[in-house]
Amino acid sequence: MDPILTIVAGATILTVIGIMSGGAFLLRIATRGLPFNALQKTFFRAGHAHAGVLVILGLVSLLVLAAAGASPAWQWTAVGVLASAILIPAGFFLSVLGRDPERPGRAIALLWAGVVVLAASLLAVGIGVIAAGVSAL
Repeated sequence: MDPILTIVAGATILTVIGIMSGGAFLLRIATRGLPFNALQKTFFRAGHAHAGVLVILGLVSLLVLAAAGASPAWQWTAVGVLASAILIPAGFFLSVLGRDPERPGRAIALLWAGVVVLAASLLAVGIGVIAAGVSAL
């Protein structure tokens, strides 16, 4: 694996600490009855869940590309999956900030941008893995 991607993978693993603190925040909301409305609670949960799943998916994408022997250029496509792990949760979290929002704000655009980045990145990761397999035949 490219040394820079190895550093990216290590830094990504460290972000799980932040995701864990988000879990503690959600627990405080649930147990202490902090003043958040139903929309905020739902979006906070969704953002937290997506962050965890997408970080794992990004790391798995890096590892699968490296294990398949994909070129470094293809390996870099997994960084898009990791970028979506920032954009999608940010869209969930930031779009419901404020006092008692009735619907998501403009920051919901981050979620949709993240979805596009995720789809394009997964397409590239899949093609990279297939290309590595074909070249290994």
